[in-house]
Amino acid sequence: MPFLINLIRRYAIAAIVVPLAAAGARKLSDRIEARHGANRGTRYLRQGADTVQSLFGRKPKKRRFSFR
Repeated sequence: MPFLINLIRRYAIAAIVVPLAAAGARKLSDRIEARHGANRGTRYLRQGADTVQSLFGRKPKKRRFSFR
């Protein structure tokens, strides 16, 4: 039974909490940029949100004619 509870908890973290945290960091970055302009902190917030989202959340869209 504890195994099942841990599995559900892990799934909830990966499926709900991580994408919400990434969205919150992105929104916080937007708000700070609106008040004070772009800076290193807002750039790091956005990059962190992108990294977390690519690791746990959605995969980035692949470009159709990308040469990378």
